[in-house]
Amino acid sequence: QVQLVESGGGLVQPGGSLRLSCAASGSILNLNAVGWHRQAPGKERELVAAIASGGGTNYADHVKGRFTVSRDNAKNTLYLQMNSLKPEDTAVYYCKGDFYSVTAMRWFEYWGQGTQVTVSS
Repeated sequence: QVQLVESGGGLVQPGGSLRLSCAASGSILNLNAVGWHRQAPGKERELVAAIASGGGTNYADHVKGRFTVSRDNAKNTLYLQMNSLKPEDTAVYYCKGDFYSVTAMRWFEYWGQGTQVTVSS
């Protein structure tokens, strides 16, 4: 069982930067992938960025070049560096971990509680 706790959200002006953190209670090395999703009011939750256990990354097209996902395995922490923020980046950002159980032959998903990011002047 892994618990994920996000931090670092807040209010920022357009063009500004924020860094989100996601602290895991267990080792993130045990997870096949960790990443960030977001949900804006009235919209579905969507993938922002993810990083696999091997280090490969995946980004949504609308954040490529602006956001960077990284992980510190020693600290069991996932990060999302967000630069050149736009008002349309306003959303609740969630940390997510994916684990495939060979025993159960199924995927398990772990979600954090979310942190609000508001981009506004």
